[in-house]
Amino acid sequence: MTHAVFAALEEIPPSLRTREIHVVSNDTMVESPLVLTHLNMSSTAIRQAAEGLSLPMVVVRTLPDPDKTFWVLLIGKGYPSPNNQMRWCTDRLKISPTSTYIKKNIEKHSSAIVLLGVRKSESNTRLKTIEKYKDIEDTNLTPHSSLPGAFIFRPIVDLSTDDVWEILGTYSPPWGGTHRDLFQLYRDAEGGECPVVLSKDEAPGCGTNNSRFGCWTCTVVEKDRSLQGFIDSGKEVYKPLVEYRNWLVQIRNDPEYRSAIRRNGRLTFDLSGKHIPGPFTIQARREILSRLLDTQKEFGGELITGAEIEMINKIWAVEIQSQESLVDA
Repeated sequence: MTHAVFAALEEIPPSLRTREIHVVSNDTMVESPLVLTHLNMSSTAIRQAAEGLSLPMVVVRTLPDPDKTFWVLLIGKGYPSPNNQMRWCTDRLKISPTSTYIKKNIEKHSSAIVLLGVRKSESNTRLKTIEKYKDIEDTNLTPHSSLPGAFIFRPIVDLSTDDVWEILGTYSPPWGGTHRDLFQLYRDAEGGECPVVLSKDEAPGCGTNNSRFGCWTCTVVEKDRSLQGFIDSGKEVYKPLVEYRNWLVQIRNDPEYRSAIRRNGRLTFDLSGKHIPGPFTIQARREILSRLLDTQKEFGGELITGAEIEMINKIWAVEIQSQESLVDA
């Protein structure tokens, strides 16, 4: 879709290029490192080419709020690893950051047209979601379900997967280079797609077995097919990440790692009388961080930022002080 938009802009006379085009990608800060490297290279190439051709393109990257990153919530506040019943990650890491960016531009320009690269042939779930929302009469635009002032445009909605690859294989990217790296990236992984999403309806691939390029920490899926695909293709550097992710799955429901009470201080039971455990204990969180730092050292690349560790330590300090106050009382 970016290829098509870039090429279309080149064909428009400079005097008619009056609207900014924002190329928005989302970094959950726990992306597959190989995918993030490719995204960084592509974003840089698109930005430089747009500047050189005087195209009104703004290339941006959205990130979770500093207090809502995956590690700050899991290690800092003790949120249990996400699963199908408690998938707290999608909204905080993906939907909210990008939606916030779009809202700011709606406030600035009064409206925004959001181009999505979704396609009917991706899956039956995707097809049903697309057909659920009808275009405004005589237009290709659909009002966004949760962003007033935003309209959805799906330029490649009717293309098949074969169509997409044939186009990318036939035409070089208008910003220079080739799509060869993209082809290789897909060859090395397995499964479906996990695109930039703006609502839960638009994210059926995220956190499912069809998720190709999801977060490397994803514990919603039974098995991380993408990272395993990279390992199987010879990139064994990712083994420590898979082992760490699998360990997070193992300890999620271990009573030794979970507090008996919830963060609100209550002991909670479901309707059947089964106890609902609280967050990871401080001791568990310390172990999770320690193992993460060991994994980071073994991997040889940043997996958690210094700012996140600082935020985590602040949260721990407040929580420990609060617990000590209760004991004193």
